[in-house]
Amino acid sequence: MRVLVVEDETRMAEFINKGLTEAGYAVDIAEDGERGLAWTNVVDYDLIILDIMLPRRDGLDVCRTLRARGNQTLILMLTARDAVEDRVLGLDSGADDYLVKPFSFAELVARLRALARREPVLTGPVLEIADLTLDTRTREVTRAGTPIELTNKAYALLEYLMRHPNQVLTRTMIGEHIWNYDFDNATNVIDVHIRYLRKAVDDPFEPKLIQTVRGAGYRISDQAPMS
Repeated sequence: MRVLVVEDETRMAEFINKGLTEAGYAVDIAEDGERGLAWTNVVDYDLIILDIMLPRRDGLDVCRTLRARGNQTLILMLTARDAVEDRVLGLDSGADDYLVKPFSFAELVARLRALARREPVLTGPVLEIADLTLDTRTREVTRAGTPIELTNKAYALLEYLMRHPNQVLTRTMIGEHIWNYDFDNATNVIDVHIRYLRKAVDDPFEPKLIQTVRGAGYRISDQAPMS
């Protein structure tokens, strides 16, 4: 999943970036509110972690601006303000959740997973297509009851595909969500990961779920391949 972290404290931003990257997220960092808004103009994020106390434009203003523009990206407010009225103000500005510093990284990731499950295509923490199952809480993947071990990137790619079943995902969409803004779409990295994923979750089983849609991209589906 693609996450934007808008945080001006360098050490905090690096801490979040390192932890989320290790957890398989693609992360971009913005150091102030204006830059955060600029990122949302060019990238379609799954989640935004937004500090309130920001230079140039505070998080509450950023949140209100995004909502006024019709941007419905899920937003987690991250701030040192812990008074009830501050939490109410943050939520009323359009945030979906609120986490007070200092925080447990495990709780941060759990809240991101909970927010992601609010999307219409997400029906719960366990994603299933045919006999393929992915548990986002434990990161366990099984096919026909057989456990499958995946690298972080392969897991992130499979989760992205399974969160959009039967939908064609272009190479650009995959690159931007699984890697980040600097990803070079001209390389064969996506093809390599798709081949790896097919070998792990498709080759030993039937039906084949990961499909190539010629000239368009890839999709995961238990329906007949698109011509």
